[in-house]
Amino acid sequence: MDEDSSTQELLTGAADGDQKAWDLLVSRFARLVWSVARGFRLSDADAADVCQTTWLRLVEHLDAINDPTRLAGWLATTARRESIGVLRRRDREVPIYDGPDEEDEDDEQDPERRTIEQDEHRELWDAFAGLSERCRSLLRVLAVSPLESYAQVAAALSIPVGSIGPTRARCLDRLRARLAT
Repeated sequence: MDEDSSTQELLTGAADGDQKAWDLLVSRFARLVWSVARGFRLSDADAADVCQTTWLRLVEHLDAINDPTRLAGWLATTARRESIGVLRRRDREVPIYDGPDEEDEDDEQDPERRTIEQDEHRELWDAFAGLSERCRSLLRVLAVSPLESYAQVAAALSIPVGSIGPTRARCLDRLRARLAT
């Protein structure tokens, strides 16, 4: 097994217990899974849990993957469902404030600069949230976790390969327009 192995070969090897095949499979799709989890604005810890659970689900269903060309979509869907589950569980939790236990890491930063950065960050996310779900998904996958080929992006998002570039351009134009207003 090497990095040029097909997804089918890697799935077969992983199902047979080949650690190298599993490692290559994870390295090939880890950025996709991570970007889906982070797309739900989960904390790093929650996103890591989603990724781990997604890979666990793949281990549980290695023999059930019939079409290896659709693995990226399967992983994206699984990560999406796991992320939604984390958000639902989080909504049921009641946080309790015990007071400051740790010092703020940003105490040294100028409060004015920190406020400006927070405003810019909020404006960007507000503009991003105003985009269509299709634009948000595409931009998340391309920006947060650039995949090696448009074929993987197309498979993960179930869109034609030829529409990725033009759709991305239109989505970025819409984002720029929202930020300009």
